[in-house]
Amino acid sequence: MNKKLTIKDAMQTDRAGVAAVSPPVHLPGLLTFEAAARHLNFARAAAELGVTPTAVSRTIKTVEAQLNVRLFNRTTRSVSLTEAGASLHSTVAPALALIRNSLSEALLATDQPSGTVRVNSSYVAYRMLIEPHLEAFLESFPLIHVEISLDNLLGDIVSAGFDIGIRMGKKVQNDMVAVQLGKVQKRILVAAPNYFQHRREPRSIDDLLKHDCIRQRYSVGGRWFEWRFDANGQMVQIDVQGRLLFDEMRSVVDAAVQGLGIGFVFEEFAKHELASGQLRQILKQHSGMDDAFHLYYPHRKHMPGKLRAFVDFMRAANKA
Repeated sequence: MNKKLTIKDAMQTDRAGVAAVSPPVHLPGLLTFEAAARHLNFARAAAELGVTPTAVSRTIKTVEAQLNVRLFNRTTRSVSLTEAGASLHSTVAPALALIRNSLSEALLATDQPSGTVRVNSSYVAYRMLIEPHLEAFLESFPLIHVEISLDNLLGDIVSAGFDIGIRMGKKVQNDMVAVQLGKVQKRILVAAPNYFQHRREPRSIDDLLKHDCIRQRYSVGGRWFEWRFDANGQMVQIDVQGRLLFDEMRSVVDAAVQGLGIGFVFEEFAKHELASGQLRQILKQHSGMDDAFHLYYPHRKHMPGKLRAFVDFMRAANKA
């Protein structure tokens, strides 16, 4: 008589026909594995999980021992998935994403959104649009934690573990939603009063070619900020020269305050230095209009309550 062997979900049968319990891999171990497999970097996975790289390495070794299979190829310079690791990740990642989405949907039904909102922003956007309203946000949503990372890189916020990004402009990936945060930014020319002790103040845009202009890139190795001005209804661009170059506007402002040259910065960003007299605006008849900053985040059918709270609050606080 033929016999049918049924393998249940939580059991496996060895060659002797003895049923054995599946390896006891627990959810924290799978979460650690998924983060490490996504980043292929134990330090980044540790930062996302809020633990040390040593703890991540130890957990991965435990999971490998429980499964009796190597999941990662590790050297002093790189981390990569083995075939078994890649196979496990292709199954585990969607399952964990489903769990996270289910939890997010559950949070939507609560009166008080909770959890951690991870934000990636440039320093300028944070200083002007987030920092002034952060205290009020935390008071309004006591169950929400905010984690902020500042840089000028236009990276993949999802793969980096962020919930939301803030950048100039609205050109984002197809699977992202972008919403304007605050008004269109106005650029003005600024310099410290002592910069003109031995120099004549420029009276026209062309005069800038005779001065040390503090230039800026969008990011390390990125393209230059272009010095464009509205001159009597026409757009004029000038290729200024200078010995200082930064990839961060706060450094441009600091250098201008020290009298090291003329900066072309957001009026809103330099308002404290202008109000204190550390800087003064020059060529007031000429300014440049840039884009507005935008919040961007992954398109989701159900937006997590913590993310909705952050987006709605900051947009209202910075309403143009």
